[in-house]
Amino acid sequence: MKTKEDALVTQDLLAHKHIQTNLAVPLLIEKILSKNEGVLTATGAVCASTGEYTGRSPKDKFIVRDDECDHYINWGDVNQPIDEASFEKLLKKVTAYLHEKNELFHFRGFAGADPAHRLPIEVINEYAWHNLFARQLFVTPSDDELKNHRSEFTVISAPTFKADPEADGTNSETFIIISFKKRIVLIGGTEYAGEIKKSIFSVMNYILPRNDVLSMHCSANVGQEGDVALFFGLSGTGKTTLSADPYRRLIGDDEHGWSSNGIFNIEGGCYAKCINLSPKKEPQIYNAIRFGSVLENVVLDKSSREPDYDDTSLTENTRAAYPLENIDNIVSPSVAGHPNTIIFLTADASGTLPPISKLTKEQAMYHFLSGYTSKLAGTERGVTEPQATFSACFGSPFLPLPPSAYAEMLGEKIDQFNSNVFLVNTGWTGGSFGVGKRMKLSHTRAMIHSALEGELNNIETVTDDIFGLDIPVHVPGVPDEVLVPKNAWDDKASYENEAKSLAMKFHKNFTQFTEAREEIKNAGPFYKG
Repeated sequence: MKTKEDALVTQDLLAHKHIQTNLAVPLLIEKILSKNEGVLTATGAVCASTGEYTGRSPKDKFIVRDDECDHYINWGDVNQPIDEASFEKLLKKVTAYLHEKNELFHFRGFAGADPAHRLPIEVINEYAWHNLFARQLFVTPSDDELKNHRSEFTVISAPTFKADPEADGTNSETFIIISFKKRIVLIGGTEYAGEIKKSIFSVMNYILPRNDVLSMHCSANVGQEGDVALFFGLSGTGKTTLSADPYRRLIGDDEHGWSSNGIFNIEGGCYAKCINLSPKKEPQIYNAIRFGSVLENVVLDKSSREPDYDDTSLTENTRAAYPLENIDNIVSPSVAGHPNTIIFLTADASGTLPPISKLTKEQAMYHFLSGYTSKLAGTERGVTEPQATFSACFGSPFLPLPPSAYAEMLGEKIDQFNSNVFLVNTGWTGGSFGVGKRMKLSHTRAMIHSALEGELNNIETVTDDIFGLDIPVHVPGVPDEVLVPKNAWDDKASYENEAKSLAMKFHKNFTQFTEAREEIKNAGPFYKG
């Protein structure tokens, strides 16, 4: 909880004579249009451009190194330290800068749908459209909750303030800095709204595990009989798309906690990639984008003001932010029981991982710690084509604590609640990127449906001789030849080379987890070179 001293840091900004707190959506939209921060689409969504920065800036993210968190943080390239003096100096600069603005915008709400574990937050914005984004992505309080709201963490976002790296101790003009001692997130130099959302996720990834709650980068939904499913994966692997199922109720699309009571959504909205979005392939997401939604870097038809989701001239990382209630079949409030099924999603650009495989507990821990995928174009600055990457726990950029802390908690819960775990490849088949083709969404949906229905728990499998994964021989609605990757390749020798190369990358990456038990280390690919 914030001390009185810490609260004084933000009270100065909140005293701004033209600060607007928790404006209703129509009023926020009026502000956005009057300030020319965005345009209105034909359906009433706000469309805004984020300028130069169309994705996250991981090299510009810092954590203040102080006596509050120094012992707990997994310091390194992901969690870069910045000293307290530099943070305090930059905070004063940003505060003075924002005081010169004619108007500021203030949102008060929560991170966490479960009242037992939610974090009261506030977001102070320079841009009205960023404030609308915050309103759509976090949990909006009721009138009664707003009366008693006492913020425990503050986000201050000043996108037009540019840092001086030499004077301010940053790596560039952009900065995303978390102070766990002051309970402040300071953002500047970037208009990409996703930094607001992900910074609070990083905060929750620090707070929740220390309160015996597993924080997870995953989507979640509930079946008609109450069975719960989790979908882990990095941006572009299909978390949002695959959890938005017309036959299952959505809990959330990106961030969740797993407590002794079950699953709860950390957010109050969805942040969906909308490249090539269509009403046929993804009807729930398509129909959720309406009045009050926020579109990022989506190109509009000049005459009709209709979004062109196929246009990637600004970025491939086009996004839509909308409240959960825009989805027809949701769980409200966003809490549910313990998961029956856990899906690890990977978009494998090598085209050698099976479309679906059932994991033992040891394999589940191995692949959770590995967090393999191919980073897709647009999710970060400078990424223009798929790149093989390993992101521990499928969310390394947002994990302040060592990966083992999250992995151990997940392993305990898999044991305790007997959850079934599957690895699903939504990437390439029949060849690597540039040769093969992307896995058909209809096939992926069919495989996941079978997994969720329990149809793959006790069926015939074959073991992949390179990755050691158990592959179903048959899945309803999926051609048998698709299931075994080698069978989908025309050039078998090329397949062998690509698969062995990927296996070696797995082994090389896993050497960092020296504390892992031998049975987990041995649960990786069979091929070791």
